[in-house]
Amino acid sequence: MDQFRAPTSMTPEELGDSLARLVWESFTDFLAHGDAEIGLEELGVPTEDGIPNEGAVEESLIFLMWAHTRGAQLAFTGRAAQETLKQGLDSLHRAVFEDLVKNGTPAAQLPLFEQKIAARYAEYHRAAAKADSALGRAVVGHLATSGAADPELAHAMANRALAVANPLRDFLEEVELVAG
Repeated sequence: MDQFRAPTSMTPEELGDSLARLVWESFTDFLAHGDAEIGLEELGVPTEDGIPNEGAVEESLIFLMWAHTRGAQLAFTGRAAQETLKQGLDSLHRAVFEDLVKNGTPAAQLPLFEQKIAARYAEYHRAAAKADSALGRAVVGHLATSGAADPELAHAMANRALAVANPLRDFLEEVELVAG
């Protein structure tokens, strides 16, 4: 890691592309291994032969997109123009949507998916503003068929959000977001 140097500046497009790669890496790890503390089945996520159902996959992606968005917002709020940050986050979402279409999601389904993302982001932002446990309960409520009230599961999901957002925030605090 000592050999890796963070860029000193990024354009909104570079930020979006970088965040999209991180989202997909986190998503793959989450589905393949579950949370370090609690696996998908323990969360009450319906699986068949270890593979979660389509709804849980979609909710997992939305949650991880939100966590990466949150990390970027925490890093750049007050340091970058809000419009420039918005362009970077829009670029993240465009990149994820393009990847979804490339991998078989019908483009006609994207507007509905975008509406679902907007609703979840609003819910997760409100919950995170209250308490980590409220965020965890909100996420588990969408991911799992049962266990949304279980404090241990809520804690595990809140920890997952923090494990994504905080290191990303720390990394991006060293980066200047510049207009492209």
